[in-house]
Amino acid sequence: MATFTTYRLHFTTPVHIGDNREDYGSSLLSIQSDTLQAALTACLAKTGTTIPQNGDLGFTCSSLFPYYQKDRESKPIYFFPKPLNQKLPKLKDLSKAKQVKKMQWIDAAFFEKILFGQSPIQSETDCDYIQSTYLSKESIPTDFIQRQISPRVSVSRTGMEDATPFYMERLFFTDYSGLFFLAVGDTRLLDQGIGILSQEGIGTDRNVGNGYFEFEKAAIELDIPQNGSHALNLSMFIPENKNQLEQLLSGKNVAYDFSRRGGWITDTAYTGIRKNFIHAFLPGSVFAKEMQQAECSGRIVNLAPDLSEINMQPIPHPIWRSGRALFLPINI
Repeated sequence: MATFTTYRLHFTTPVHIGDNREDYGSSLLSIQSDTLQAALTACLAKTGTTIPQNGDLGFTCSSLFPYYQKDRESKPIYFFPKPLNQKLPKLKDLSKAKQVKKMQWIDAAFFEKILFGQSPIQSETDCDYIQSTYLSKESIPTDFIQRQISPRVSVSRTGMEDATPFYMERLFFTDYSGLFFLAVGDTRLLDQGIGILSQEGIGTDRNVGNGYFEFEKAAIELDIPQNGSHALNLSMFIPENKNQLEQLLSGKNVAYDFSRRGGWITDTAYTGIRKNFIHAFLPGSVFAKEMQQAECSGRIVNLAPDLSEINMQPIPHPIWRSGRALFLPINI
């Protein structure tokens, strides 16, 4: 049994979570760990807190995943991403098979079974526990995260161009639900930064009231195998070096996906300039590494671009992107 610190974010306003395509008409359902750490670093820097020279805030966290909670006194139901290589039995009932295919999120009880190598769906009867894209024996409202698309207008900063209409999808969390993440390590800077972040907001369009939240710090126990044949990451992961990457990808039952990480610089003096980019492995990837306990691995990179080619002064501080990930042992 392993114990993790958990932070539950209950959003008091709508939130839009953007993707690499910058498609405002569609919001993601998860905030990635590197986005959270970058936002916390920015909040701490604004208050004059000294950021370590290597960008390491002292803790490693998972990405943010959905949880459902009826009210403040109720027990939260945590959902984890389905591992990418999860093999499910063939089902004769086509409608049941479609249900399984749509399943994306696994509650903690089923997630523990997956870690020990058990399939969460062993018969067509188990499909009755699939509620929309969530797998749980607990009864949950399938619409506890609601989507709303609203028309917006983009106004030219110079006033020389016509206003451009567009649509934005925002998420609303019903009851006391929201997003949570796990954290390990020294969480003192995390505790300091998340209080500021809750007032500044996270996600897109914070200046018009999106992304504000309340948070609670608690603990969660997960039953994890002591001899896992593989490693499952719960965070965005950037390998430490080429050798580590080759070792993690060499073997059977490896499954992964990755995403390009970068984006726009938010400092006022450098608005309109993009950061450098790097690719990172997405949560739910499975790597070839035997594990006996939860581990943290990966590196933190500086994505500050070289501005000398456009005759601009260098950015006076690093732009850190954390690729340190929380790994759990899993049996395949």
